Order: sequence, then C-alpha cells, then structure tokens
Amino acid sequence: MIGSSCGDSSLVNRGCDDVTSVASGNVPSSRNEESVTSYSDVRERFYLPVNVPDVSKPNINQSFQSLDQAFAFYKDYGRLSGFDVRKGTEKKDAFGTITFKHYTCSKEGSNEFRSISDSNSSNVKRRRTASTRCCCKAKIVLKLNKDRQYFVFRFDEVHNHPLVDESGRQFLRSSREMTFSSRNFVFDAAKVNIGCSKAYGLMKEMVGGYSNVGATLRDFRNFNRDLKEYVGERDGQMLIDKFKVFQESSSSFYYAYELDEAGRLTKLFWADAISRRNFEVYGDAVSFDATFDTNKYNMIFAPFTGVDKHEKCITFAACLLSKEDVTHYKWVFDQFSTCMGRHPVVIVTDQCPAMKIAVSSSLSSKNGLVATKHRLCMWHIMQKFPIKLGNRLCKETDFMEKMKKYIWSTHLEIADFEQGWEAVIKEFNLENDKWLTDMYAIRSLWIPAFFRDEPMFGLMRTTSRSESENFFFAQFHRQADTLCEFWLRFQSAMERQRNETKRLDEESKSSFPTTLSRWFIEDDAADLFTRTVFYRVQEEILAACLDMQIKRMSEEIDGVTNFEIKDVKVKEKIFKQIGVTRFPRSLLLNRWSKIADSGSSCDIISTDYLKMENVSLKLMNIWFDFRQVLNKAGLQMEALEFVHKTVKQLGSEVGGGCTDGGGFSKKDHLASLIGDQPQGEITVLVPNVSKNKGNYFKSTRLISEREKAITKSKKRIRKCKECLATTHDSRTCPKKKLQK
Repeated sequence: MIGSSCGDSSLVNRGCDDVTSVASGNVPSSRNEESVTSYSDVRERFYLPVNVPDVSKPNINQSFQSLDQAFAFYKDYGRLSGFDVRKGTEKKDAFGTITFKHYTCSKEGSNEFRSISDSNSSNVKRRRTASTRCCCKAKIVLKLNKDRQYFVFRFDEVHNHPLVDESGRQFLRSSREMTFSSRNFVFDAAKVNIGCSKAYGLMKEMVGGYSNVGATLRDFRNFNRDLKEYVGERDGQMLIDKFKVFQESSSSFYYAYELDEAGRLTKLFWADAISRRNFEVYGDAVSFDATFDTNKYNMIFAPFTGVDKHEKCITFAACLLSKEDVTHYKWVFDQFSTCMGRHPVVIVTDQCPAMKIAVSSSLSSKNGLVATKHRLCMWHIMQKFPIKLGNRLCKETDFMEKMKKYIWSTHLEIADFEQGWEAVIKEFNLENDKWLTDMYAIRSLWIPAFFRDEPMFGLMRTTSRSESENFFFAQFHRQADTLCEFWLRFQSAMERQRNETKRLDEESKSSFPTTLSRWFIEDDAADLFTRTVFYRVQEEILAACLDMQIKRMSEEIDGVTNFEIKDVKVKEKIFKQIGVTRFPRSLLLNRWSKIADSGSSCDIISTDYLKMENVSLKLMNIWFDFRQVLNKAGLQMEALEFVHKTVKQLGSEVGGGCTDGGGFSKKDHLASLIGDQPQGEITVLVPNVSKNKGNYFKSTRLISEREKAITKSKKRIRKCKECLATTHDSRTCPKKKLQK
C-alpha cells in the first residue's frame, strides 16, 4: 500500500467485497481533493489508516474487561487514525446481558434524503447541517466469552472516505470530549464571573495551544447550557435543600424563606456562622442597599454591610426579594433581628419610602430590643444634586464646592452648618427649590453635624459602603444566573472578602508600623490597633502637637497635675490629660483592636459539603506541579517523550479500565458540582420574573433626562457614506440624488 502524503491514510482500490490492488497515480493529500468515493463507479476508492502504533490498534481476539473499556480503546484508535466512532447495534441474551456489540465509524449508514420540494413545502425553519454519513463499513465487533470478558470478534479497518489529517484531529468528537478536569475548570471559572470565552482562552494558555485543550469553545458553552438545564425548574428546591444541609452541618447557619400562594419562592434570607460572628463584633452600624440584575428572576439582592477593624466592607447577611415594598422589607428586617438576636445601633439606607416604614416598624423597641437609629446614605443624596439642580449649576459654578464645605465637615456645630447652608442657598437664589427644601427638612438624617458624636458616623459620611459592596458583588454575579449559580458566585465572593481580611490580619500581626515620635502612647497604639486604624490614630497623636492648646494647669496634688486641653478645630471640647502613656482599655472600642474577633458564640464546623472545594484545590496543585515538570523538560524531545510515557503509564494505572472521571457519569459530576436533584415532589417552585424599579431590563420605569443623555452618548453615531453627514443615511442622501 502507498501511504498518503500527509501520513494519515493509504488509498486502495477495491470492489464491493475485497481489496484487489494498489491504486495508481498520486495519492490525495487532503479530503478536499477530488478523491471521494464515486458510488456510480464499479471500482470505489477506500482508505486505510497508517502510522498508528500497534499497541493502539485493535487485534482479533483482543479482550477487554468491559464494553466501556473497549469503546474508549476504539475511540482512541479513531482519534489517532483520523475518524470519529459511535456506538452501533447490539445483541442481548435472555438475561439482558449484551453478547454482541458493534462500534462503527461515525460515517456508517446514510442520511434520510429530503427533496427540494419537501423543504419548500414546510414552513418550519430548519437548521442548516451538512451530511457526514457515506455508508462507511469500518467497525469493530465485540463478543462476550465464557470468562465474561469481551473480545474482538471482527475488525474492519478500511474506510470509504478520506481520513482527517493531523491538523484537523483536534476537531474530531473523540478529541473534543469535555473531560472531568475541563468541566471543573469551566465551573470554577464561572464562580468568579469568567465566561466560557475567557475560560477557553485561559485553558489554551495553560495547556500550550488550542489543539491541546481537548474541546472547542462551543463545547464549553454547551456544558454551561447543560448545567442550567440540569437545574431547570428545580432551582428553588435545590437551593433550599442545600441550605438544609448547611444547617444540619452547622447549627449557626441561619436561613428563612417564604412562598406565595402558588408555591413560588418570594423571599429568602441567610447568614452563615462567620457572618453572625462578625455581626457580634462589628454590628454597631449596618448599611443596607438593594442590588439588581444578579439573577435570571430579577429578584433583588440586598446584603447587610458593615465595617470591620481594617475599615473594610464586611457582609453580615444577605437576602433575595421579589418586590421592593414594605411587606418584603419588614420581613427581611424581622429575620435579621431574629438571626442576630439584637438590632444594630445604626442602619443606613437610601431614601426608599418602603425601607423607612419597614425600619421604623421592625427595628423599633416594641419587641424589647434597643431601637435602631435610621440614617440616610450621604452618597445617594449627593449623587442627586446634578440630577435635581442641573449640571450647569453643579459643574460650571462653585456651588458644589461651597455646599460640600458645610455638608462634609466633621468639625462644624449644627448652628454653623445651618448658617452656612442658608448662606449658600441665598447666594445662588435657591430659596424656592423644593428638593433642597425637602433635603434641609430631613437634615438630621444625613448631615454629619447632627450625629458626629455617635459611634460609627463615619460609615455615613464616607463614600457609600453599600455602593462599594454592590460594585464588589457585581464582579461575580450575572443577570442570567440561576439561584444555584447565584449562590456559588456569592460563596466565591465571600471567600475573596474573607481572604482579604485574613491577609490584613496577618499583616497587622507580623509587622510593626513605623512610629513618628518617641511617645509611649504611639507605641501602645501600634501594639493595640490594626495597621489601618493605627495610621489614623497616629495622625491624631501628631495633631495634638499642633492643634491642642493648654488652657490651664492645676497645682500638683499627690503627684498628679491636671491640664485642661483645648482642640482649636473643635469648639467647646475640653480634654483633661493626666500624663497618659497608654490608652485606657475601658474607654476603647474593642472592634478596632487586632484581637477584636477573637472568641465567638457561633460554632464554625468543617463539613462534608466542602469536599468539592478540596478537590478543586487538589486539581489546581496537580496542574501546577505538572506545569513545573514541563518547564523543566523545556524543548528537549527526550525529556518530553519521557514525561509523555510516564503520564500515559500513570493513566493506565490510575484508570484501571475506568472512563474519565473515575467512573463518574456526566450527571453525577453535575450533582457533585451544583447539588443533587431533589427526589419526589418539588415543594419550592422557581420565582416569577420580578419587575422592580431598579431592573434596567424588561422594565417600564421612567427614565430621567440625564440617563437618556448618557445612553445616547454611548451609542455609535451613524454617518452617511456619501457625505458623512449625521442627519441622514446613504439611501436618502441629497448629494447622491443630485448625482443621479
């Protein structure tokens, strides 16, 4: 036989039964040449795989432990030869045991013929597909022997079509299987909001080329589709079942949900052990704000956010709500109080009227708990100034600069603020502006001068904590997420947030910040506070040299001298100093110290549901070690050949005849990734698609002129191809008409 120029197949001429002679003339080098079988000719062209290792080629009487092992072997042979395989007919005995099994070339058989008239007569839009079947007879037949093993009973290796050359083998189905590790990679990438396209590119870089990925971009997307189909209408039930498992594993995991009359999920609240422990320590002030477009049902995602000892955002709890009304907000605030056992000292929200009513009702003192003080987020209000007053006033004059001087200041008294506000309003003739009048009427809810002496007032005056948290979660969530996918992404977000806290903890414990004075109190601050808080305390200590004045000093009595100290920046605030070298522990808030979160009443138990996280970590370590081996091998062919041989040997030893994934079916793998499908009747139905004021898609909300202008500015300007004008296109161009 004469091998082809590409080294993939040999071309032989044979009749309907047997090979008769070697074909004369040039052997075709690709499937695109005019060398396809001519069914009208008596003598047809056939192709035989060459350059296939003997160990990878089936032999008569070769035995296998199972049909799966035999199919995997024949599929690998097809990949090396340049053709795809599929499962064919089978024969069973009286007990249902398969005694004969056919595995054929994928081009075996023929497609059903459909005439042009049939296609035109149908109004159904058909998918354009190419025919691949050409009655190829290549196959392998397996038979069950007395030892209950399958042996090769028949092997036909000649094909009636050109075989795929080496450059095209990566697109064979046998080379495009989504392996166990590939599915894990796509799944883990999705948890950090990396889509299929980017995940495919990352995989290509990891394995050294697209031909080594083992799948196409379409395969990656199909797996994501299969994942959503696996969840389907079981979405709500699967998430609730997962929460039940969490609560059984750790009694500190709290969740609650409500269904509507049709059994559809409308409200969901949860908080794990770490979140509840964090509220014990840092729960004096809480920010609550709704986030939109995080799931396919348009349910509102609203996290409860606080500030930890490093002045970073920290999540106490979260909820999903189908509506933005008093009933839903009141329910979630009630669940928050029940979960935490107390109210927060301060809660910060936007100006939503429903939230205002719900806070006053649920976080009041009527249930025996201390009532929560409700404050409005300054960031939300300041964002409305250009919208309500116009860009010309806010951006082309010094109005905002003068207004911020009185709004943001932490040193002004209430009277000073009111006097400054009135002066600015009068200067710009805004006495009759209704919105400014309304904001001034509720000034005690958002101006720092009214609550500067309250703990954690800085949470309200700094850039919105909720907006910062919403931006953080937006990096993980997508609008098309199912609830199960949403939960996985939420867990990934929490892991990043908590890992950052661990990093800052270690940074504060393992290093000592630079002090700028010889005062013992500064050294004490460095030992006591976290790095971030220390630098702020350091500024206050150094400011004492410049901004503090000694008003009077008493005579020494029993070795003690009293000094009356005045801060020149803060009126009427006197501090009595008695030679302090350490911060009095009884006067400090424990939340800012390095050991703030040591000790807790919430148990944190390591549970079995973390198994897949450990598997993912192990796979990552294996990938890293394997890449290190390849790096050491470099471009040395002998070294690479040794690595390849070793890997194949490991595959045979570890596999033991099992298919990819250790015998895991695709469904089993999906269950291990996203959870088991519920058994029996589904009692928690998926939510209806909600329509809330914050959903930008499928919404009928009123759009402001500012938002319209921003949207219009982002659109591509269409120009006429003839004269480049923007008022018309080339079809109605006056210049073109004149030329005609």
